[in-house]
Amino acid sequence: CRVTVLDGSDDSLRASRGNAGLTWVQGKGAGMPAYAELSFEASLAWPEFAAELEGRTGLDLEYEHRGGVDLCFNQEEAEARQREYSAIQSTSPYLSRQFRWQYLDRTSLASYLPGLGEGVHGGTWSPHDGHCNPLYLLRALFSANIGLGLDYRPGCEVHLLTPLMNGFRAATTHGTYEAERLILAAGLGSAALAPMLGLSGAVRPVRGQVLVTERLQKIAQLPTPQIRQTASGAYLIGDTQEEVGFDRGVTLPIMQQLADRAVRIFPFLAHARLVRSWGALRVMTPDGHPLYEASRQYPGAYSLSSHSGISLAAFHAGRLAESIL
Repeated sequence: CRVTVLDGSDDSLRASRGNAGLTWVQGKGAGMPAYAELSFEASLAWPEFAAELEGRTGLDLEYEHRGGVDLCFNQEEAEARQREYSAIQSTSPYLSRQFRWQYLDRTSLASYLPGLGEGVHGGTWSPHDGHCNPLYLLRALFSANIGLGLDYRPGCEVHLLTPLMNGFRAATTHGTYEAERLILAAGLGSAALAPMLGLSGAVRPVRGQVLVTERLQKIAQLPTPQIRQTASGAYLIGDTQEEVGFDRGVTLPIMQQLADRAVRIFPFLAHARLVRSWGALRVMTPDGHPLYEASRQYPGAYSLSSHSGISLAAFHAGRLAESIL
């Protein structure tokens, strides 16, 4: 297929540049077993996906698939987490056989998270989780797709989509484009564009803030949603969810909260220098699960929305693309 990507401006709202780079299974799919199964299958496909990208581009994604830990800070949180994971498994015979996890107390986590503080109760461990460098992933996806013949048009923000007799027309800031099929993967922009194709585009922004430390000596630690050490040695500290509209800013109270929790997790970080912070907006659907739509009104139009873009990347590039084809 000949594919053209109409991209927005460089200051568009881009979750691909604002996330922490986790390839995660834990906690996905509460209330929707299909999402949990999809996340698990994507984690199985990620090693081959990463190897293909690295082979096509020569870029190291800094991908690791050694497992991960989601921390709990008190008994109540630990009990709720275990009930949730048990419920996810009970609704899916597939996951009950395949998805492995275990709750470990702080002492048992010491080998996975050297330096863990006394203020942590424990956490759920799973071998299916991992992490990568999201900026290198983005760069590799660009490079690999352009190498495959992608017609990439930056700065072509779409403001009108029109169904035609045999396809679709997109009016942009730099002219119009027509195609037999149209895939809307516009993140938060889908809220305005999707209804033009008879699709819901039900998405809203949820802000997350991240702190980054200076580069420190590398320690063999598993990643967590709360904090992870990158291949360069820096620690990414995050995992906030704020309903603040389209405000991408950072705030002192949240940065203080993140720093306090990071020191509670790893007390040795008390003397680490912070070198950067940022805020980014998640693409959140009403129930928090991915939203994949095919237009009944205008066949050939699709809308894809998910805040798990990294975790589900192997599925999006593989089985989802094949399904649309």
